[in-house]
Amino acid sequence: MPKGYWIMHVDVDDSGKYSEYLAQDALAFEKYDARFHVRGGRSEGPEGPVRSRHVVIEFDSYERALECYHSPEYQKAVALRQAASGSEIVIAEGV
Repeated sequence: MPKGYWIMHVDVDDSGKYSEYLAQDALAFEKYDARFHVRGGRSEGPEGPVRSRHVVIEFDSYERALECYHSPEYQKAVALRQAASGSEIVIAEGV
């Protein structure tokens, strides 16, 4: 069965509020058995501008990745992330 992935690109504007987001999102990620492959670290945009922080999270399936995003636990976190940062998220099916 194909895996599901969240691919996020983030610029943190308020590190204090972003810490609140990280505490809240951990509840959803634990519940949905999320596995981080990329969480911050160095990055380079050789073909154009990119945000400063990148995250890749693996789930057992695409459906599980969608369930996590739409869960009450993560929806509480969304408001915190949006208040603390500029970001994009893509949920994709992969290998």
